[in-house]
Amino acid sequence: MIDLRASIAARLVLGYGLLGTASIVLVSAVFYRGTVGVLDQDIDGRIMAQSDRLVARAGGQPHGALSAEVRRLLDDGIDSDREIFELLAADGTPLAGNLGPLPAAAARADDGPELLSTVVARDRHQAPARLYLRPLDGGGLLIVGRDLSEQEAVRGVIWRALLAGAGVSLLLTVAGALLFRRLVERRLGTIRRTAAHIEAGDLSSRIPVRGRDEFALLGRDINRMLDRIELLMDGIRHVSNAIAHDLRTPLGRVRSKLDDALRSEATVPRLAGAARDAIEEIDDLIRLFERLLQIAEAESGMRSRLFERLDLGHIARDIGEMYEASAEDGGVTLTVDAPEHLYVDGDRNLLASAVASLLDNAIKYAGPGHAVRVRAGVYRGGLASIAVQDDGPGIPEAERGKVTRRFYRLDDSRHLPGNGLGLAIVSATALAHGGELVLEDGAPGLVARILLPLAPSH
Repeated sequence: MIDLRASIAARLVLGYGLLGTASIVLVSAVFYRGTVGVLDQDIDGRIMAQSDRLVARAGGQPHGALSAEVRRLLDDGIDSDREIFELLAADGTPLAGNLGPLPAAAARADDGPELLSTVVARDRHQAPARLYLRPLDGGGLLIVGRDLSEQEAVRGVIWRALLAGAGVSLLLTVAGALLFRRLVERRLGTIRRTAAHIEAGDLSSRIPVRGRDEFALLGRDINRMLDRIELLMDGIRHVSNAIAHDLRTPLGRVRSKLDDALRSEATVPRLAGAARDAIEEIDDLIRLFERLLQIAEAESGMRSRLFERLDLGHIARDIGEMYEASAEDGGVTLTVDAPEHLYVDGDRNLLASAVASLLDNAIKYAGPGHAVRVRAGVYRGGLASIAVQDDGPGIPEAERGKVTRRFYRLDDSRHLPGNGLGLAIVSATALAHGGELVLEDGAPGLVARILLPLAPSH
């Protein structure tokens, strides 16, 4: 059961509902002001202008002239059913007009002209009216007004239309908000179900992605994260199996040699030799664990905070110079082609170690009489590339996707020293820098290429 008070979707529905209601009220107020308000202002202007014309036509003459003018306007048949006129003498005696009992406010008109909304008696019924009360020079009062029955009817129609429109808009707003909540809960429900499957141990479960909206982008990001987690978990399982298998042999040798030394005649030279052999085996195991830690460190991204602007060509030249003597001793021709100003952002030690691993593998597996070439430059797609190519036996295409696994070794290379971690370290380092390790056919030999994003321009 969803707690609506804690539900983001419910809060969004409430928020949009309140926002929609406030918008409807504001629009209705503006519309009302723009219609009824304009009509009221127009009526006020008309009755004040008509009062001014009456006084101007009387020309300051006695009330008789003004009375005649009022009677003429009432008898001209123009708008006579809505016009209101009343002329009062100084003592309050009606002189001319069509207004019944005077409104109580007429007694206050001595203070000056006044606009008044009231109810008047006309044709034996009450009607709303707008009156302009204007005291006259020499005494008396002129009242000019307008029957607002039609305006009130229009006002009622507008109010009913606004209320009906507001009700429909409010219903549509609520319906839209509820639909939005349903859509949000459905999309979030898909993510939650996938998370529940993963929590239950099904790491292959993924979020269905449709469209290009925010939820689709979130689903793609989570799926990429799950792909990475599944890859790491598979790597951990593979490493556990490989360690259990590959460490059994060296540990067995250490134990056998120590056991043999204890069972045989315990002479100092025999014990010393057994100790030396055990130390060498243990040193190999220590180096193995150091390389495993190096892979873990690269994959964890812990060293990303140490990234700096590096010249990849400079790293390639330095590692090439370091391996010149080793290549010469192995009968391998080593050449380095690395331009300057090939900048990437990364960890110098990790990248140098990766290039060194590729060079060490190339020299070891190419063998005497072959050539190894190190090249750096910009690769297709605008990526920085550092490639180590040899013309040795290479790697079969079917095996290239496997050799980057930890402890994986080709059958033809098991007699050579190594533990199958070199290319795994290089691949982990490339991934930690946002790149990848690509193995290509050198025809003959192998091209091992590290691709990295170029550093942004200064």
